[in-house]
Amino acid sequence: MALRIALCGFIMLVVVMGIGRFAFTPQVPLMIADGQLTLTSAGLVAAMNYFGYLFGAWDAMRAHRGVEGRLYAGLIGAVALTLLSAVVDTAWLHGLLRLAIGCMSGWAMVLTAAWTNEQLAHAGKPGLSAAVFAGPGAGIAVSGLLAVYIHAHALSASAGWLLYGLLALALIAFISRWLPRPGDLHRPDVKPVPLRLTGNLKRLVWSYSLAGYGYILPATFLSQMATARFPGSAFAQFVWPIFGAAAVVGIALSIALRHVGHSYQRLAIVLWLQAAGVLAAWLMPGMSGLVTGALLVGGGFLCAVQLSLLYGRELAPQHTRYMAGLLTTGYAIGQLVGPMTSALSTWLTQRLEPALGIAALALLAGGALVWRPADERQQQLQ
Repeated sequence: MALRIALCGFIMLVVVMGIGRFAFTPQVPLMIADGQLTLTSAGLVAAMNYFGYLFGAWDAMRAHRGVEGRLYAGLIGAVALTLLSAVVDTAWLHGLLRLAIGCMSGWAMVLTAAWTNEQLAHAGKPGLSAAVFAGPGAGIAVSGLLAVYIHAHALSASAGWLLYGLLALALIAFISRWLPRPGDLHRPDVKPVPLRLTGNLKRLVWSYSLAGYGYILPATFLSQMATARFPGSAFAQFVWPIFGAAAVVGIALSIALRHVGHSYQRLAIVLWLQAAGVLAAWLMPGMSGLVTGALLVGGGFLCAVQLSLLYGRELAPQHTRYMAGLLTTGYAIGQLVGPMTSALSTWLTQRLEPALGIAALALLAGGALVWRPADERQQQLQ
């Protein structure tokens, strides 16, 4: 039972995050080559995606009716709109689709996290929740390898979207019988005590918001940076699969090291390693900088998500869905501001690198916020 829930959650995140949201990254070079986007408009289209993700996460956090319906809509919408992207060829229309897919991804991410965390805890297997968060990384790796195939066969951006959509459809069909039923995600008769946002919770939300801002620029533009540095090289197509594979390995390491130190300490170290990866992608020349960036930023990507949600559950154990929504909302705000920074950077300097420096500083600050939490029990006694 627990393994089935974990597998179902894993595949749900493969579809809505690894494909629905992040297939856009390896598609950017093709869409620019096809004349559908420019480097600046790509940043703005990405921002539309993150704005939708912000709204979806906020709405999932506050929803009291139709909770399971939002999850189903998120899954079906991720598939349908990915397929629809194959027939769209302007930046404005892609922006609208990214807005809708972002909203559905926000619904699915928050509700999948809440459902799997609660079900696995009840089954006595809370450690499996970390494996669920390997889903986006596995989706990134698979979609990245599919991108290699697309580029190797000189397929168009439209053909690429069609292949991604068909893959997502097959995966959702496979898990359809295991999806949560009405009442699994929200029970109106159960009312938890009100949540008090302590200082540690506030610092966690700020930290996670900075994490969303810091990682999103390399996550969105790694493929394009590789294409610009190595035009016509097959290596450029492997940067994104490396990012996804590193994310899966990072989750495996997170599981293996789950008894080392505290969750907040592991989170801080992950964010600092991601900052080093952003700086490597910016400052290290040639192939080595991009590979180091993909390994460090990608390796910490899902660890930061999983550890932040774990720490949030430790601080507010009776508010799993609300905390997942609150944290994801902050993360989405960071992701929304990130592409706007990149668009401003490319408009003013014709380069992404200045924005990468700001992203690295955000990750360093995010780690510092959670490294040493306050002893709030002692404060309450005083």
